[in-house]
Amino acid sequence: MLTLSCLGGAGTVTGSKHLFTHKGRRILVDCGMFQGLKNLRELNWEPLPIAPSSIDAVILTHAHLDHCGYLPKLVADGFRGSIHATRATADVAELILRDAAYLQEKDAEYANQKGFSRHSPALPLYDSDDAERALALFAPADFHEAAALPGGASLTFRRAGHILGAATVEIDWAGRKIVVSGDLGRYDDPMMVDPEPVAEADYVLLESTYGDRLHEAGDPIDQLGDIVERTIRRGGTLLIPAFAVGRAQLLLYYLWRLKRAGRLNSVPIYLDSPMAIDATGLLHAHIADHRLDAESCREMCAIAEYSRDVEQSKAITASPFPKVVISASGMATGGRILHHLKTFGPDPRSTILFAGYQAAGTRGRALLRGRREVKIHGRWIPIEAEIADMSQLSAHADADELMRWLSGFRRAPECVFVVHGEPEASDALRVRIQGEALGWRARVPRPEQVFDL
Repeated sequence: MLTLSCLGGAGTVTGSKHLFTHKGRRILVDCGMFQGLKNLRELNWEPLPIAPSSIDAVILTHAHLDHCGYLPKLVADGFRGSIHATRATADVAELILRDAAYLQEKDAEYANQKGFSRHSPALPLYDSDDAERALALFAPADFHEAAALPGGASLTFRRAGHILGAATVEIDWAGRKIVVSGDLGRYDDPMMVDPEPVAEADYVLLESTYGDRLHEAGDPIDQLGDIVERTIRRGGTLLIPAFAVGRAQLLLYYLWRLKRAGRLNSVPIYLDSPMAIDATGLLHAHIADHRLDAESCREMCAIAEYSRDVEQSKAITASPFPKVVISASGMATGGRILHHLKTFGPDPRSTILFAGYQAAGTRGRALLRGRREVKIHGRWIPIEAEIADMSQLSAHADADELMRWLSGFRRAPECVFVVHGEPEASDALRVRIQGEALGWRARVPRPEQVFDL
């Protein structure tokens, strides 16, 4: 009997871990960290309900932290199997996992120095050695080419858009064809390719990040230009918390387009994130995985001044002059963006622009909901800056786009499992799938609920 159990990414938009089991063999699709609300983050420290050593293989849909960030912890706890990903995802994961380990080590060190942790001593969830051990287990694969998995299963990747290397996953196992969407990207995105259609499946696992809403209409270039220009006229700084992989590069693209149109010519632009800088460089290495040609890629990447070391980052924070600063993390949960928030957040001339999904429990969600004070490094920081939101810059398909992808199946699957969404979003999408034009069976799994496939 082939079974499915969601160890994460069920009832929440984070921590994706989907476990398939057949005759004692186990394959895990995605291995993400929980982010956002404290009760979710604490799950990262809880042992999995199964022994990591009993998992034969992990498949990654893509390399965002909520899909791959738990891998070093899995390895630290005994996993020794293979990790399957597209070649670009393997390259991005190398950046993500090394950075995550480094930041956790530094955050623990800082907490111990300042004494604001309730734990003594504060410890990282995993360290750099764990990250390196995880990276040594990667087995990169090409799109559209079947790869063998333990237990007689096979795997095929198709392009999902979203970010560099992102894929939908098809698993053929025990006479069943299972398709996992991972995170689906936008249609007609200026940089990333459209999600590829899939012809058939017995079961589908579909993300529902935006399952209950549509992205704002309008030209993002004009809207971004207006935000930059009014902030600069006030003498302020436009601060953009951005996911280092995906959003940072799209923002550079739109800023490049604005400069080509004769706007923002005198505005300095800083990319203050070593990981975002490295991820931007990967665009050149994987030209076939996005829409930009080599020359456009070079021009786009040249519009920003790159800040790698801490002293350069401090100089950006200290500068009183108007500017645009793109820095990670995208939900303002950690990284250099926090130091910039402490400086520019209290400045009414400045603007904080959110350009991607903000999970519950994050500083980004709190600020978008109207909170005017956030806690950073143990201190409450007043926020007087303008708060702006551009949901159309999201890398996630909205509800209509998720339905568009589903419409590519030539026959109804036996069931669509709606995962990786907050409860309201997942249930709204379930209702649309069961009703509307499809009329397919759909379910929203509970954490650790077991389904026979």
